[in-house]
Amino acid sequence: MKYRRVVIKLSGEALANNKESGILSKNALLETANAIKSIQDLGVQIVVIIGAGNICRGSIIESTGIDRVTGDYMGMLGTIINSFALRETIKNLGGKAEVLTAVTVKEFAQTYSPELANEYLNNGYVTICGGGLGKPFFTTDTCATQRAIDTHAEAIFMAKNGVDGIFDSDPRLNKDAKMYKEIKCSDIIKQNLKVMDLTAVEMLKDQNIDVRVFNMNDSTNFLKVINGEDIGTTIKKG
Repeated sequence: MKYRRVVIKLSGEALANNKESGILSKNALLETANAIKSIQDLGVQIVVIIGAGNICRGSIIESTGIDRVTGDYMGMLGTIINSFALRETIKNLGGKAEVLTAVTVKEFAQTYSPELANEYLNNGYVTICGGGLGKPFFTTDTCATQRAIDTHAEAIFMAKNGVDGIFDSDPRLNKDAKMYKEIKCSDIIKQNLKVMDLTAVEMLKDQNIDVRVFNMNDSTNFLKVINGEDIGTTIKKG
């Protein structure tokens, strides 16, 4: 295997489906959980960070007049809801999973600490981190990067919906857009590529952590990346 410990960053939309009503989709949950369990079964240690776009999107919250701080707290709560949904689905498939939260909800989950996260990872649990960083103004991209540093992960998997990697322009708008196979953090910043939050990119510039960007709509891609296949785009430090 190419990687033994990884952070998987999922959008909230990964747990939803336009064909089904509601904020969560049974089929999407099962597909995502199965993809994660397929690499857990190989012995890979996994941290998962989930967004909350299926529950509340920042642009919609902002348009209602709700202030940014309150909107960010709403998003944190949304990530916790998604974290519980994913945990239970993985457990129903026979996997081991636990939720740790950056905000204290002791009635429901243990509070995140690097020590506790590493303990769960070492014991084979998919460790799902909800609540972002517990502070407003930080995205789940930044959270994924911080958790990768905390847990000494070798890679961050940026699993995208319907996008195969990083392109020089939006492939949905430009059929001639070219995909990068490898790119440095500094080039993402220079070209202002909208692949992940720039705070996260800055944090990664000096870290020996690969960021693998690939299409999660093919659930076998998780296994392919773990086994070293050259799919998607790899972001390198520098």
